[in-house]
Amino acid sequence: MSDTQALHGLAGFPLDTPAVVDVFTEVLKRGPIARIEIAKRTGLSQAAVTKAVAPLIVQGLLSAHDNMRLTQPGRPVQPISVNEQAQLAIGVEVRANEIFAVATTMRANVVQSAHRSLLGTTVDAVTDAIAAAVNTLTKALGADAERVMGVGVSVSGDVDKQTGTVRSSPRLNWSEVPFERILRDRLALPVIIDNDVRALAIAEEWFGIGVDADSFAIVTIGAGIGCGLYINGDVVEGAYGVAGELGHLPLGPSDLVCSCGRRGCVETVASSSAILQAIRTAKNDFLLSMREAVELARSGDPDAVAIFEQAARIIGTALATMANLVGPSIILVAGESVTDFDLYEQRIRESFDEHTFSSAGECQIITQSHTFENWARGAAASLIRASVQHA
Repeated sequence: MSDTQALHGLAGFPLDTPAVVDVFTEVLKRGPIARIEIAKRTGLSQAAVTKAVAPLIVQGLLSAHDNMRLTQPGRPVQPISVNEQAQLAIGVEVRANEIFAVATTMRANVVQSAHRSLLGTTVDAVTDAIAAAVNTLTKALGADAERVMGVGVSVSGDVDKQTGTVRSSPRLNWSEVPFERILRDRLALPVIIDNDVRALAIAEEWFGIGVDADSFAIVTIGAGIGCGLYINGDVVEGAYGVAGELGHLPLGPSDLVCSCGRRGCVETVASSSAILQAIRTAKNDFLLSMREAVELARSGDPDAVAIFEQAARIIGTALATMANLVGPSIILVAGESVTDFDLYEQRIRESFDEHTFSSAGECQIITQSHTFENWARGAAASLIRASVQHA
């Protein structure tokens, strides 16, 4: 199946040549930007850039700023920017017991949001919840709903983006679900399905740290541990749709069984659910909440401290392994548990420094606050990128 067939219906932009795609992408990611800068970044002549920009201005996708400024030799410059409200995207993140949905501009800026609890994780239940959330968003958008280009949906697990199939999602208990087709038929809108962490990486590539970084990794720590990679100018998807599965590196104790069915995965020790379960067992209190577990660790409880330290050591080793393999310049740590990062930040960095080889250790580790809306925004960014690149 070709990309065009797999991403059927996503061609919402009138980008009819590779040059126009390249120019529009640069303005979308970096605008306002001068034509001369677009030419440098795309390798096109300034005349070719002007030719590409002109019809996009007429169609209302781009605009030239009236506040002209001078270049160094004294030439006037009109920066070009995208009219980000010209088209809108809907992004949906599917969790184990709920979904989060957002409507965004073309630059993935959120304009509306919706939330739905799941009555179950069957395909029908999730489809119904997504349909209800999309309906809520389109009603909230009013007349602007006519500009919605499609719906991006992100799911944890093994997702084949090209065929729109969720091959395996342990959290949803799904296997070989043709979810793109199911949703497209239900919503009567273009749909794209992506892995949730890979979608986050796309959002960072186009609208975050990746705009000026030559390579980066985004690592999410929460109920699971995921990793998205941006290397050599693109988000890594893997030959079979799987790449960056940091949470399933076999660095944990071999007697612990992961939700994926394998033993010794990083997630068995370092995910928030694994940490909570270990502290509950140690304290013989199976009603303990994550907030209470965190407070135990912060108060110096030896069991809780030891469990967080073990998680930190495993995460640091996993980050070092990834840095040694692919050499990103930045590792962005995000996710639900980043607010607790102070509990194990030092030990993560010590373990990372201990296991990185040579200059791989120069990789910068940064943290970023994260909400569930960010996951849904990532799904919208995945749709935007696919719509532009396959238009």
